[in-house]
Amino acid sequence: MSVKVILFGATGMLGRGVLRECLRDDTVESVLAVGRTPLGVSHPKLRESVQSDPSDLTLAVARPLAAANPGMTFVYVSGEGTDSTERGRSMWARVKGRTENDLLELPFRAYMFRPGIVQPVRGVPSKARISRMFYAVLGPLVPLVRRVAPNLVITSEAFGRAMIAVARPGTEVPGHILRPADINRLGGAPTRHN
Repeated sequence: MSVKVILFGATGMLGRGVLRECLRDDTVESVLAVGRTPLGVSHPKLRESVQSDPSDLTLAVARPLAAANPGMTFVYVSGEGTDSTERGRSMWARVKGRTENDLLELPFRAYMFRPGIVQPVRGVPSKARISRMFYAVLGPLVPLVRRVAPNLVITSEAFGRAMIAVARPGTEVPGHILRPADINRLGGAPTRHN
């Protein structure tokens, strides 16, 4: 069964990884990328919608999508350290936790991806300068960390494959909150590519 994807944030490192895997995977029928800037990518499956200000997008987009298509799958990229109790000290962790909780109350299948350390691979760049500096300096250590603590590190490729996997009907998913070990398990299996 084919999958149709709407992708927000395709210009960032994780978004680029997801886009790359969607365009390569023959079970993905089409991709609509929504963002502030054009991607500079051309592909028969890809359409773009450039929005001047897609801020505060998650719930503003999720609610009408859930009403229009309660059978769909919605994937939210959260982060390790997100506070589902909404009572912790960190403001960002509480806000992410609240967003996760609100999404889980909507009538579609919702999955929260909480990646840990992400290793960009296959030419997927990091957009943020600080991240580029981090990977330039500490990037060579990431494979070592992966060997020592494989459940802390994911690749941009595994991240993209895992997102496609949860969108595919029939995929066995371990729960609604997916951490690096879950993402690696779902994204590690080879997929058929064009």
